[in-house]
Amino acid sequence: MPRYHPIDNRQSTIDNSPVNLLLVHGPNLNLLGERNPAVYGTTTLLDIEADVAAAAGARGAAVLCYQSNHEGALIDFLHEHRKLADGVVINAGAYTHTSVALRDAIEAVQLPVVEVHISNTHAREGFRHRSFIAPVCLGQVTGLGRAGYTVATNLLLDHLEARAGA
Repeated sequence: MPRYHPIDNRQSTIDNSPVNLLLVHGPNLNLLGERNPAVYGTTTLLDIEADVAAAAGARGAAVLCYQSNHEGALIDFLHEHRKLADGVVINAGAYTHTSVALRDAIEAVQLPVVEVHISNTHAREGFRHRSFIAPVCLGQVTGLGRAGYTVATNLLLDHLEARAGA
């Protein structure tokens, strides 16, 4: 069952804030804190979502978090929320390296997207070195662990602020 919930320390809904972000997690990220702690650490998905909500909230933005192990569900979520959101932070998990469909969905929604990974995918198995989604993303943050999500959130918010001021 996909996890889908708003997280915002101001208790507003996503479409009532001046800036609304989507935080999207792909397959197996629901097992953070349990799965391969030597690679992914002991931080849970809820910890990461709280970090992103705090970083975004400090800058006046709301966050809607979603996790699914199913490719089509991730694509549907992006399609359904494309007009409510200003940008996306995504850890597509293994779909990063395999999904042309997710890549095309990211391109189609026409939102700025920052790709994030807990581990340094370029220092792991060869099949993890290629990201299908990177070419349609604003940027990529890898290998910074839990902190990478805050970095990605701030990069996205910096981009949105610069675009608004242009």
